[in-house]
Amino acid sequence: MVKKLLVMCTVLCLDLFLFVLIYEKNAGRDSMPVSTTFYENIVALTFDDGPHGTYTAELLDGLKQRGVVASFFVLGEHIEGNEELVLRMKEEGHLIGNHTFSHVKLDTLNDEAACSEVRRTCEAIERITGEPVEYIRPPYGAYNEELECMINLDKVLWTVDPQDWNTADADAVVRHVVNNVKDGDIILLHDIYPSSVAAALRIVDELKARGYIFVTVDDIVIK
Repeated sequence: MVKKLLVMCTVLCLDLFLFVLIYEKNAGRDSMPVSTTFYENIVALTFDDGPHGTYTAELLDGLKQRGVVASFFVLGEHIEGNEELVLRMKEEGHLIGNHTFSHVKLDTLNDEAACSEVRRTCEAIERITGEPVEYIRPPYGAYNEELECMINLDKVLWTVDPQDWNTADADAVVRHVVNNVKDGDIILLHDIYPSSVAAALRIVDELKARGYIFVTVDDIVIK
């Protein structure tokens, strides 16, 4: 009986350790919180707004060379003509999520229009991958929690945002990420700018040298 109780206590302690919620709201951290499961030296690279015929392909090449996986939140309107890239993402072990069809603020639309943005993108992804979409990153982090079409989709935000969309300075993007990243972080980048792709691969090299392991968001987000 005593042995059984000790085992149960050990399991409970491990559960408490593994399911710590990270809510970083310090002045030196980015302001968009997300619930994560804590694992030492694990981070998730995420990319929004693609696929881009040139830059996403370059990024996939670089990630493959480094043996790293990432999560891509794609725009439905960018899928047409880039179907091979979406299929390649799946085949190379990356996660593919929904970023709406045309990068709209979902909470500014009526339910019908908002759900059209979500469903059209899910359908476009699923036609290529043959698998249901499970994750969505609402543009700007804005959405209506009661939106029916999003109930079965897990929402993924971010914890580190170097605002790479606002600068062509890859050095600044790399510096922001490597100076602020912590275990369990979700890093927000974009795969539609050459400077962002260059920065992303440098970030991978820097963090791998520090012992970080890259995972897709399904391994880091609490559902």
